[in-house]
Amino acid sequence: MASLTILGGGNTAFSAAANLTLSGHLVTLCELPTFPHTVDPIQSTRRIDLDGVANKGSAYLVKVTTNFAEALAVNDLVLIIVPAYAHRPFAEACAPHLRSDQIVVLMPGTLGSLEFARILRERRSVAEVILAETDTAPYVCRKMAPAAAHIWGVVKSLGLAVFPAVHSERVRDRLALIFPGIRLYPHVLACGLSAMNPVVHPAGVLLNAGRIEYARGDFYFYEEGVTPAVCRLIEALDRERCAIGRAFDLELLPVADAFHAAGFGPRGDLWSAINGSWMLTQLRAPGAVETRWLTEDVPYGLAAWAALGEQLGTPAPVMRAVVELASAATGLDFWRCARTPSQLGIAGLSNDQLRAYLQTGCGI
Repeated sequence: MASLTILGGGNTAFSAAANLTLSGHLVTLCELPTFPHTVDPIQSTRRIDLDGVANKGSAYLVKVTTNFAEALAVNDLVLIIVPAYAHRPFAEACAPHLRSDQIVVLMPGTLGSLEFARILRERRSVAEVILAETDTAPYVCRKMAPAAAHIWGVVKSLGLAVFPAVHSERVRDRLALIFPGIRLYPHVLACGLSAMNPVVHPAGVLLNAGRIEYARGDFYFYEEGVTPAVCRLIEALDRERCAIGRAFDLELLPVADAFHAAGFGPRGDLWSAINGSWMLTQLRAPGAVETRWLTEDVPYGLAAWAALGEQLGTPAPVMRAVVELASAATGLDFWRCARTPSQLGIAGLSNDQLRAYLQTGCGI
């Protein structure tokens, strides 16, 4: 049994809080005080009703709060389960209250642990906090009501990286008690480049934009929307992602292999992996083009990777084209809000300097 704090109030935070509670763990759930409506429905009861393929039943949490000082005081393990665009406000809310013995895990991270570390450093917060991130969320899930969630699938092999990497085994052993089957990346750059949502979501949304707007998302995104032609664009983006990895001596799993390794679908090409996935084919499309599958996965995924690729000397023209098209389709400037090497605290570092920083947290 573990005692932990989960920060967040969305689909996966609710699902994780409920599922882990029903597994016997002691969970405190905390949301930003500026978004109290996400936890208001369970504030008094502390109850989340969970259904699906994992645990089922009514989960009664230890505490539900919007008080970060209170939520961070009770546990040394903290899971931040929020979209990438919320990493900054959560880091700023955490900074005054973190202790040197705590482990903070972003689920998923998409390089967010590096931005979190920069914010803590600039705030002159405790340097000894260990940060980590996963390559995906632990579940395919949704909130079905203000106090209920459904899990369609559980990731069987959750990828984890730790910053600084010297603490990798310690954090893995701790999280393995909660999420069995965890596998380690060598460092958080490898993990951040291994996220699959930015590879798949933007291409699928853009090439299905007309249908999404006409049907308001009333179709199955993966089963009906990710056709062989869409897969070809996804695979072109994926080749650039893998090339950026090789520029840093990383051999990243291609997207089809990564889907299979995580347990999303069978081994094979990308179309076969997606169409053979029970959990993915159950998911409906977003109801509008202005979905976080663009507003998160483009600036914090594709645009961030393209900028990193340029620093590593590896251009990514297809990524840049998708960023431009997504910006034009939504009227949003995704380059302006992209997660840049400067925001990650690694701008201008040579490959050797970056390796040392990822391993030890020192050298900047």
